[in-house]
Amino acid sequence: MATTALICGISGQDGGYLAQLLLQQGYTVYGTSRDAQVSSFQNLGRLGIREQVQVLSMALNDFRSVLQVIDKVQPEQIYNLAGQTSVGLSFEQPVETMESITVGTLNLLEAIRFSKANIKLYNAGSSECFGNTGDRAADETTPFRPRSPYAVAKAAAFWEVANYREAYNLFACSGILFNHESPLRPQRFVTQKIVKAACRIAHGVNEKLYLGNLSVRRDWGWAPEYVQAMYRMLQQSQPDDYVIATGKTHSLEDFVAEVFSSLNLNWQDHVVTDLSLLRPTDIAESRANPSKAKQQLDWQARYQMPDIARGMIEAAEA
Repeated sequence: MATTALICGISGQDGGYLAQLLLQQGYTVYGTSRDAQVSSFQNLGRLGIREQVQVLSMALNDFRSVLQVIDKVQPEQIYNLAGQTSVGLSFEQPVETMESITVGTLNLLEAIRFSKANIKLYNAGSSECFGNTGDRAADETTPFRPRSPYAVAKAAAFWEVANYREAYNLFACSGILFNHESPLRPQRFVTQKIVKAACRIAHGVNEKLYLGNLSVRRDWGWAPEYVQAMYRMLQQSQPDDYVIATGKTHSLEDFVAEVFSSLNLNWQDHVVTDLSLLRPTDIAESRANPSKAKQQLDWQARYQMPDIARGMIEAAEA
């Protein structure tokens, strides 16, 4: 019998690539969104797998809705990728951010505990929980210092998962993923905003690209690789939490320069700093130590920032 997986938040970037991977592994894949009848599931369509995934409506902040879907699907694995995903938007919608992430994760944990089913849970954590790492690369023992409503919510969800794992012996784990990009990123994410604007400029459109703080430093990875780490976490004999990253940090200016130079452009001729785009608080430097994932999951990032920039440009130009 094929393993049945339920992906909460399947319409996003990671949900699409994860569904593709699980289908390749012979899984039966279900996916949820708030309203599956009106959702386009555009990413599943772009990957050519829309007809292979069964979709359902589920409101993660409604415990009854979560219970009903789990009872109907009877999954052996649940991947929680749902909830608000934008750090910037979380400053404008802090209540919705907290509720969708913390209450949604808690409802999944409670539903698994309540059903007494043998279900493995993957929870999408975030490197944002660490805040500024400075020169020290964050690993699984690094304290959290969240600097946004999104990061606060993700930190709470992380500890919910850890608590249920210890208190109720659930197979529940969190992947603390650092930034990861792909052509499926929506344009509200800065990497895709940069790529799309640079491509338009390269094709002769006269415009300026407005960005905030170019000095912030991030560890950027390739999303299709990162879902492999999610999958491997649920193949382990014991649940645990893992930092998933490349281990290499670059500034946003480095990313901008890579994108524009790949299109034979000088970024300084086209980029304007816009102070209105600065966040109330931001992370200056995000640095990661993913050695535990390499040792225990046999997972290591192969794509680095320049590869990611070129991959996103190729997709945008296709």
